[in-house]
Amino acid sequence: MSVALIVLAAGKGTRMHSDRPKVLHEVAGAPLVVHAIAAGAALDPARIVVVAGHGAGDVRAAVAAHEDAAEVVIQTEQRGTAHAVAQAAGTLADFDGDALVLYGDTPLIRPGTLARMAEARRHHDIVVLGFAPAEPGRYGRLVMEGESLIRIVEFGDATETERAIGLCNSGVVMAPAALLFDLVAGVGCDNAAGEYYLTDIVGLARERGLSATAVTCDEAETLGVDSRAGLAAAEAAFQARARADALETGITLTAPETVHFAHDTVLGRDTVVEPCVVFGPGVTVETGAHIRAFSHLEGCHVSRGAVVGPYARLRPGTELAEDVRIGNFVEVKNAIIDEGAKVNHLSYIGDAAIGANANIGAGTITCNYDGVSKHRTRIGADAFIGSDTMLVAPVSVGDGAMTGSGSVITRDVEAGALAVARARQETRPGFATRLFARLRAARDKGDEGER
Repeated sequence: MSVALIVLAAGKGTRMHSDRPKVLHEVAGAPLVVHAIAAGAALDPARIVVVAGHGAGDVRAAVAAHEDAAEVVIQTEQRGTAHAVAQAAGTLADFDGDALVLYGDTPLIRPGTLARMAEARRHHDIVVLGFAPAEPGRYGRLVMEGESLIRIVEFGDATETERAIGLCNSGVVMAPAALLFDLVAGVGCDNAAGEYYLTDIVGLARERGLSATAVTCDEAETLGVDSRAGLAAAEAAFQARARADALETGITLTAPETVHFAHDTVLGRDTVVEPCVVFGPGVTVETGAHIRAFSHLEGCHVSRGAVVGPYARLRPGTELAEDVRIGNFVEVKNAIIDEGAKVNHLSYIGDAAIGANANIGAGTITCNYDGVSKHRTRIGADAFIGSDTMLVAPVSVGDGAMTGSGSVITRDVEAGALAVARARQETRPGFATRLFARLRAARDKGDEGER
């Protein structure tokens, strides 16, 4: 059975105290709503519908940047979860499959949990995701009889007996799309809040003789973000999960609590990650690479056997081949560095291609920006770039060529050549002694005048 995701993302999130819609605040480098879509992606959805409201234009742009197949519909006024789901009815009117309702502010649901819901849907008309929190508080309660879900009652409408139930409602629901919209159309607002609750569809379905059940998950998966404190808690939970997953899959983290992952970080087996490493979005590190302490990586690919850091920064567009060495206080951006090349100290390599086994001396800079446009530097295989070389792009240094330390290279250097571009040194014997004497005499004379 095909699946459509309906992601509710219309809320403003007043407790965030932000100009941005709540669902666009980020966990692990991605908006909350993108995390919800990513979880549902495990079911290979045929359609994705995001119900937006506050800041709908920004939500549309953010979703499109991560998932261009998603469709966005607008909820002009927020009148409850059933009302929000109803906004997707027109878009999915011809959809013959199941609908899964997710929430754009709930980023931690595991794909495996949704897979269990899909399995349960094979045997029941409606499947709800429940959890048993340590403190049930004001969550809605799931009223069960054996495996059957009888109804969901909101806390404000619950009796004392119902409030004593420990199984709570996450709000995540799966049902045939046509049935879901039919039930939603019958939901009323005769409740303490005067809203149209999606939870009411369970009671309506039971009145028709349809079946409902609940699948349970850990409380952590249902964490919803409605404040900055909640956002921080979600970030901490994501990071704890990512670290645990990394350790379980053969990654060495020498100080796990200090490593920060992005939502899409990919690390190969036997990668070693030292303390205080930050992975931004878009990073892939292959088997056996070594990321040393205090390095920051984003939008880059690191091949097997490469060593990065300490204190290195790899920016988007960086491609490191096997056994490359990127050393301390080196920054690389939009550059391809071939097998065995070394950039070991205090250098900036931007918009460049560096050949195999080339050696880039300390303090080298590819001067890639002329104030208007970026230009590329090409350094051949086995080239030796002397320390403190400025390579003014566009410029090429051939295979096996060398530049003298302190040179400013503005013209291409042919293969095997030595290029030196610096002023000739002059040495004047005794000049420094005489100069210091004059300077001190002038200073002392000035001091006497002040007295």
